[in-house]
Amino acid sequence: MTGPKITITPAKGTWVVRAGGAVLAESSKALELVEGDYPPVIYFPRDDIAMDFVDTSPLQTTCPYKGVASYFSIVGKNSTLANAAWSYEDPIPNVGRIKNMLAFDINKTTVEMV
Repeated sequence: MTGPKITITPAKGTWVVRAGGAVLAESSKALELVEGDYPPVIYFPRDDIAMDFVDTSPLQTTCPYKGVASYFSIVGKNSTLANAAWSYEDPIPNVGRIKNMLAFDINKTTVEMV
């Protein structure tokens, strides 16, 4: 099965994730994944994420080109952003560089270069 071309490169600069106005992640070691015609997705190393505010979710989805995605919710003082991040814990080998890194839903969080 041939799918869309996927490229993974170091994301230039420093990237942040904000949820509910608070900075949840900041990294200069993020990776940028481009898949076909989709917008780029920034993946953050867990060491650069405030994982105390991230809880596992029961949701999983499968991408035929990346593998099984496990989802995470962001838990704040006043609210929870359900399934606001995902990770490939055991990705298909050609995208192995994103293993255990988290990407964030841009409709639920703000992901930007600073």
